[in-house]
Amino acid sequence: MRRFESSRPSHTVARNTFLRGNELNRKVRTLEEELKVFSGNSNRELAEEICQYLNIELGGILISKFSDREIYCQVQENVRGRDVFIIQSTCSPVNDNLMELLIMIDAFKRASAKRITAVMPYYGYARQDRKDKPRVPITAKLVADLLSAANTDRLLTMDLHAPQIQGFFNIPVDHLFAAPVIVDYIAKSNLPDLVLVSPDAGGVERTRAYAKRLNVPISIVDKRREKPNVAEVLHIIGDVEGKTAFIVDDMVDTAGTLTQTAQALKEGGAARVYACASHPVLSGSAIQRIEESVLEKVVMTNSIPFSERAKRSPKLIHLSIAPLFGEAIKRIHDNASVSSLFL
Repeated sequence: MRRFESSRPSHTVARNTFLRGNELNRKVRTLEEELKVFSGNSNRELAEEICQYLNIELGGILISKFSDREIYCQVQENVRGRDVFIIQSTCSPVNDNLMELLIMIDAFKRASAKRITAVMPYYGYARQDRKDKPRVPITAKLVADLLSAANTDRLLTMDLHAPQIQGFFNIPVDHLFAAPVIVDYIAKSNLPDLVLVSPDAGGVERTRAYAKRLNVPISIVDKRREKPNVAEVLHIIGDVEGKTAFIVDDMVDTAGTLTQTAQALKEGGAARVYACASHPVLSGSAIQRIEESVLEKVVMTNSIPFSERAKRSPKLIHLSIAPLFGEAIKRIHDNASVSSLFL
């Protein structure tokens, strides 16, 4: 009697072929399909520059506000299983930008993104990193807790006000430095008799790192801060007589400290005074103070977008950190080393 031949093996072959096809599709998936970069409203221009470096399109996301100013967010493309990077500096308006970031993170987590990296070129609330007075908050830790509670998988940031803020997180933190970008500019400027100046004792390590790359001496300005945004310059430690003094700082907020430091250097005999900072907060009358000061140029990165007023100022130099962050994002996505990008 002839045995009946089952058709099951042919189904198995078809199924295996289908699985191999899916595996092949996964292997040839492009970088843009695997890696997704999105931006909030705080620094979209930088996000677009980063995407140009990566040769991908900026992801589609709708962010708006209800009439009572609550933030609404909707991801407008599929991110299931994708490696998502959200670019958002928590600059002014700080609270809106921070809340916007948290809401975006929650949206991507609920959209089943594989990994969410918060890319914060400027980490707001970082100045309150310890209890220096009774009954004050540690907001740098609070923001770290908020990011973790929102299910952020990783943080990418630059020039934290205090490096130990990395320890406030229980997730991986990649801490970049603007030094490669700024040092390259200083080196190409060929300034004579250059001396780098730390505006306070806390910035000595940063200034020394810049000076080591440029092979120049450093000086320190001793100051005493009586209250927030007000600083009193006391005296200069080091030789600046007849030299080009270049102040190295992490941020410029009201520019009160910066302009007082520049004036003290000039009175101390410096021939010319320049400055650089990673983060151009530039609040209040900061730009006017800089333009009326003895400073010749102030070099800053675009971790925070320049206002139209700042763009028109002849004393402010704008450097892009897009290649630095673009390369860091690419290496994080590829699980490659990021350490060579550190100072």
